[in-house]
Amino acid sequence: MNPLLTTKQETFRAGTGSLEFFHKRLLKITNGAILFCHSGEADIVLDLKQYHIVPNTNIMVLPNSIFSLTSASKDFSVHYFAFSEEMFKSASFRLNPAFIHFLKEDSCYTHTLPEALRSINGLIEASNAIYNDSTNRFREQIAQSLLQIFFLDTYDKVQRLFTQEQIEGSSRKEQLFKKFINLIHTYCTTQRDVAFYAEQLCISTRYLSTITKQMGKDSAKEIIDEFLMLELKVALQSTDLSLKEIADKYRFPDQSFFGRYFKKHAGMSPKEFRAKKGNK
Repeated sequence: MNPLLTTKQETFRAGTGSLEFFHKRLLKITNGAILFCHSGEADIVLDLKQYHIVPNTNIMVLPNSIFSLTSASKDFSVHYFAFSEEMFKSASFRLNPAFIHFLKEDSCYTHTLPEALRSINGLIEASNAIYNDSTNRFREQIAQSLLQIFFLDTYDKVQRLFTQEQIEGSSRKEQLFKKFINLIHTYCTTQRDVAFYAEQLCISTRYLSTITKQMGKDSAKEIIDEFLMLELKVALQSTDLSLKEIADKYRFPDQSFFGRYFKKHAGMSPKEFRAKKGNK
C-alpha cells in the first residue's frame, strides 16, 4: 500500500517507513508530502531530477509530482507527513507562486543548522501526534495549521538564505524559462504544441526555443516531450488503462499515433515497455 496516499476520509497521514512501495516504480503522487530522512541513504527521481538522499535530508513532494525510489540502503527510513491537494492549497495560498515553484525545482535540501533540524523535528513530532489522536475533533484543522507553519517557516528561511534572483531568476530569460517549466508541469498532459506555451508567456515560439536552448540546452519541444514521456511511462507502468484509453487520455489522435510517438522517444513500443516493467 502507498504510505503517502491520502483519501477523502483521510486527508493527511504521518508515520515512518522505508518507501519500499516506490522501489523501481514510477508513480504520480496526486497529493503532497514532506519527507525527512533519519537513517540510511537512497537515490530517488522526482519528476525529471535525480537526488541522493542522506540523513537530515528534507524532501518536498508537491501535488502531482512523479516519484520513484531507484535504490536504497537496508537501513533507509524516512519520517513522512502526507497531505491532500486541498490541504496544500489552503496552507499555501497566501505565498508567492515563485516560492512554490522554487520548492518544486529545488525539492531536496540537507539540513546542517541545529535550528533547522529542530524545526523539522518539531513538525514530525506534532504531525505524528495529531495523526494518532483519531478522536480529536479539530484533527484536520490542526494538521493544516502545522503544514502552514512549515511553509511559512520555510518561506522565511528561503527569503533569508537566497536572493530574489535565485528564487525568481536573475534575468528575464531565466524568469521566462522557470515560468515555462511551471506551465509544462501543469499542461503537458494535454498541450504538446510549443505555440501554446509561447502564447501563455506572450513571446514567439522562436524566442521560447532560443531561451530553452540557452537555459536548458534542449529545444522547447524536446523539454515538453521529456515531461510528457514521463507521464506516459507512469500511465503504462502504474495504471491498468488500456493503450487506447491512454491514447485518449493524453489526447493523441489514435492509438497508432500514440504508439509511434512513444517508440520514437523510448526506443520501444508502449506494449513492450509495459511488459518490460512487469505490468499486465
